[in-house]
Amino acid sequence: MANNLKELTLCLKKICFQAVRKHFAAVGTEAVLGLPTPLIKDILPYLTVCQLDELQPALNQRGVSTHSEWIGVLQDMCGPNHVTDFDTEEEAKHEVMRMLFTLVFYGLTSPFVKRNITNLNTPSFLWAAAKCIKHFLLTTPVESLTAERRPLLNLLEKRIWSVGVSQNIDISKRTTQSALYVLHRLLDHGVAKKVVVHVQCPIVLAWILHGRGSQYVNPDFKDLLNSKKASCISQAASASADGPSCGSGLGTRASEDQVTPCKRSKLDSAEQSRKANFTLDPQALCKTFSPRDGPSAGACPWGRIDCLDIRQCGSDSLKVLNSALPTFFCLRSLTLHSFLTFRDSDVLSLARALKQLSESSRSSLADLSISVLPCTRLVKVLLDASPNLMSLHTEIQTLMWGPRLLPHRPRTAESDMSAELLPLEKLDIKVAELQTDLSFVTSVLRRCPHFTSLHLAGMRLPTGSSLSQLFTTLSESNPLLRSLNLEDLKLSDCLPEILNLLRDCKLEELRFNDCRLVECWSNKEESLQRLVAALKAVPSLHTLSLAQNRLAKNVCVLAELFSGPSPSSVKRLDISSNFIQPAELLEFAKRLRTHRPPHRLNLDLRVNPGDRDPDTWNAALMKLRPFCVLLVKGWSSTDTMADHISNM
Repeated sequence: MANNLKELTLCLKKICFQAVRKHFAAVGTEAVLGLPTPLIKDILPYLTVCQLDELQPALNQRGVSTHSEWIGVLQDMCGPNHVTDFDTEEEAKHEVMRMLFTLVFYGLTSPFVKRNITNLNTPSFLWAAAKCIKHFLLTTPVESLTAERRPLLNLLEKRIWSVGVSQNIDISKRTTQSALYVLHRLLDHGVAKKVVVHVQCPIVLAWILHGRGSQYVNPDFKDLLNSKKASCISQAASASADGPSCGSGLGTRASEDQVTPCKRSKLDSAEQSRKANFTLDPQALCKTFSPRDGPSAGACPWGRIDCLDIRQCGSDSLKVLNSALPTFFCLRSLTLHSFLTFRDSDVLSLARALKQLSESSRSSLADLSISVLPCTRLVKVLLDASPNLMSLHTEIQTLMWGPRLLPHRPRTAESDMSAELLPLEKLDIKVAELQTDLSFVTSVLRRCPHFTSLHLAGMRLPTGSSLSQLFTTLSESNPLLRSLNLEDLKLSDCLPEILNLLRDCKLEELRFNDCRLVECWSNKEESLQRLVAALKAVPSLHTLSLAQNRLAKNVCVLAELFSGPSPSSVKRLDISSNFIQPAELLEFAKRLRTHRPPHRLNLDLRVNPGDRDPDTWNAALMKLRPFCVLLVKGWSSTDTMADHISNM
């Protein structure tokens, strides 16, 4: 009888909660907030994301968090095994809103959206979600921002920090004006300072750079901008060999190059008339779409671009950029990525433009990322061309076919090669080649007295060589090192040098991922104990990753990080992909329970074979949860290849 009454009560509560969700506007926020706190917590999982967002500030004042509800929405959207590593409710909410805004605004579908379409496909949801996003992708249906969703553009103008161009903008079509107008509003009237170009379209890149930082004006684009003739537009738009919408002849040299006129069929008079009023001028676009913001109300502002990211940077786009770079004084961050390996000549041309920029006292370029370089020696070329960089990220992939005819490289003075790179603090290099000379990295490190962060991945040394010299150089030349991230390297013969580095360092993050760390150790447990003892003696260390090192049963030694009177300060420990069996994790949990960390530990246990003994694995997790935030992702032991790779 009592059980039946309890079930009936729960059923009635559920019906009431669903009614509140459905008639929330009529019920009102005050009525919900007037409920007892336990009842409010019960009702939260039934509310929509808009209702949660509306109630959250008032709930926080009462000490009620919506964090678990936002995490629940994420898991509902992405699946129960999705890693939701968001420590605060604001982080979790912003991730939910970011994902849902993308799905709803662009008309994409997902099971979650289909189930909740009535609550999501509304102006109020888009308005709420837009307050949580910082990056906006310029693609269809962006035209709606100049029509029925125009109020949303006003909000985005105040919120968006980064704009992405994800499709070719055909400047020969009048519909292009909508996209250019939105781009103008976000870049010039708004707060956006970062542009991400996902397409190879030099003429659009020239439009973006025009008037927004660089003092250089592409002559061909200037003619196009000022022209009232449709033929001019068509000639410039068809100059590219890749297609009629992306001109490739722009900016090959700073001032003297001209586009050769292209022959095209004569347009009929109707077509000529249709395009007669076509404009690319941002000032005129404002007058066309919003007269109040146009020249009649005063000249539009010119925004500046602090961060430029070109994801498909071919030779033609690089020519446009190189022409603008020498006077691009406001640029702080530059990212260039090509799906094909850059040619040596392209990289050397970029280096010359960077050198011209660096020679100006007004240059602010601090961060450079470029991939994919054809050889390691070009890393030094770029650093020498831009000695004021604070960080460099690059990927290197040596061509494996055919002879390489390297262009002539101007000789660099020996004094320049040995000069200190005072500002350089971060170096991130991913290498994909059969053999790499380690000296190219150590020579750079010796020139960087203020160096703080190093990430190396994939480096293969000649037979008989060792990475031990890397640790020796870091110990001797880089006392300010804070973050060391080594990935897909062989470190099993470097233990003495690693221990020496740890004796006197200020490391905050240490990552040895897929480094075959214990592979050659004759006594794995004893050697790992020596490493743990050295790590405990680094008081600044808060993040440690030993993922993919085949620790297996030796994982138990890591519990000693927190033993004794001076436990480690590590707050994040990644031991994923180490083929840790359930019994081994249980033993690790028992030891860690004996030597409890002084703070809550973020523990990454993903991709370990917990399903081989689920009961033991779950028992281990139960012991860890009181003092650990666990990241756990399912493992299928029926996948024999995964087993084989993890146990090699």
